[in-house]
Amino acid sequence: MPCTFSMYKCAHGMTTFCVMKLLWQATRNENRYTKRFFGTLLAQTLQKRVFSPFWMVIPDPGKPAVFGLTQPFCTAEKSHAEPKKKTAFGSVGRRIPYRILHVINQDGESLGNMHRAEALKLMDQHDLKLVLLRENVEPPVYRLMTGQQIHEEQLRRAEKKKASPKTGMVQKELSFSSAIAKNDLETKTKQIAQWIEKKHHVKITIRQARDSNTDMFVVFDQILETVSDKATYLSKPKLTREGVSTCILRHMSDKELKAYQKMEKQKSSTVKKNENEDLESSEPHQ
Repeated sequence: MPCTFSMYKCAHGMTTFCVMKLLWQATRNENRYTKRFFGTLLAQTLQKRVFSPFWMVIPDPGKPAVFGLTQPFCTAEKSHAEPKKKTAFGSVGRRIPYRILHVINQDGESLGNMHRAEALKLMDQHDLKLVLLRENVEPPVYRLMTGQQIHEEQLRRAEKKKASPKTGMVQKELSFSSAIAKNDLETKTKQIAQWIEKKHHVKITIRQARDSNTDMFVVFDQILETVSDKATYLSKPKLTREGVSTCILRHMSDKELKAYQKMEKQKSSTVKKNENEDLESSEPHQ
């Protein structure tokens, strides 16, 4: 009986020892995994360059205190992606990210929707280039164009951008027929001069009258001549469509005004000198 009790006591002691060893190993593993977890979390946080230097204790009545990283305040994760920069007008080559395209031929006629491989085949067959016209539609619109067409369109867009008023700049507009009466033209020219004085841009559009032989470009030059002491062309006269021409006037800069005044002074001096020479030559010789 004593032997049985001793064996029981020994077995109980070994069991207790094993349980304690298992608990110690479990605690050790838990600590190791905890360190590994927080180490990985900290490394990932450092890589993102978004972290909080503060530690805080998260209280929980039912659990022991646990240490953890606070949630950082940062708008980087919530900020929207930057808008795409507008691609310059030109050939896209063979790099087309879209599978289905809406294609327009070099004459401006729609060829409908087609696979990009078919569009590239047309481009090669006719020795043309593909240009992206509208990307924010489904499917995106591309046009087949010659190199000359692309160059002319680039020039047109550059001219339009140059002629467009700057931010904060006021642009006034006047439109009339080439058959305008002299008095009416003088009135409009006075209005233009007032706007130029206020440093506004003035867009002038002239429509060619059916029974009028007046050259629209001559009318533009007449208007500029009247206000030449303060205005110049921002956009030179050009034919925008059949029977309609337009130009844009702007106020001259200080540098341009000085150059103009110097030129006028030289011109006046030359005229006066010529008049004196003519007078002297007309006098009878003694």
